[in-house]
Amino acid sequence: MTDEAEKFPLSSHLEELRQTLLWAIVGLVIGVVVAALFVNPALDFLTQPIGGLQNLHAIEVTETMSTYMRVALLGGLIIALPWIVYQLLRFVGKGLKPKERKAIYMTLPFMVILFLSGVAFAFYVMLPSSLGFFQSVLDVTTSIRLKSYVSFTTNLLFWIGISFQLPLVFFVLTKVGVVNPKLLLKGWRVAIVIIAIMAAVITPTGDPINMLIFMLPLFVLYLLSILLSAIANKPAKAEQ
Repeated sequence: MTDEAEKFPLSSHLEELRQTLLWAIVGLVIGVVVAALFVNPALDFLTQPIGGLQNLHAIEVTETMSTYMRVALLGGLIIALPWIVYQLLRFVGKGLKPKERKAIYMTLPFMVILFLSGVAFAFYVMLPSSLGFFQSVLDVTTSIRLKSYVSFTTNLLFWIGISFQLPLVFFVLTKVGVVNPKLLLKGWRVAIVIIAIMAAVITPTGDPINMLIFMLPLFVLYLLSILLSAIANKPAKAEQ
């Protein structure tokens, strides 16, 4: 913590936290409004693996509206995510040194790149294999519901996109002194177990092939996390 941060009473920190959350919510609302304008093109894109929106069926009266709102909310969250993370980092960064704050702020563009990479990996690699697995379990004609397909697809894309943030998470944790590269290197066996658990939870099919498809890139990202942690750890050593 810096001396400046220690001078403020608890009430000031709570007020700053309130302002941070308020600005984050404002950003989310704006993101949802923007995303609501592009729900139909988004649905056209999301339903490409199933052959288009015309191949899905709605059963409940409110199903189309709930699906519309789900896509708008998720799209708004994705649009506002850099802004929300920036607000949180700005709040936390007030207790860090200027060089540490600068390094953390520089991770924002990479956060977007990694998230989009995870979404692309899920959409073009995992989603087709998952759909193929589910439709081949029994030899029956499958009539897929709109709500079920959109819920399944958006969950898969979002959580795999979030999981691709692993290197940046460890970079930031190293900057604030929570972890270090030696700790990450020694804990690679534990990391494999955690990655396997994440794969079992996030992977919709749960079969070993799809889990392995998810585990391999995530373990590569863990190795990248060790490298970024080592880079983040160098300035701290230089200042000692």
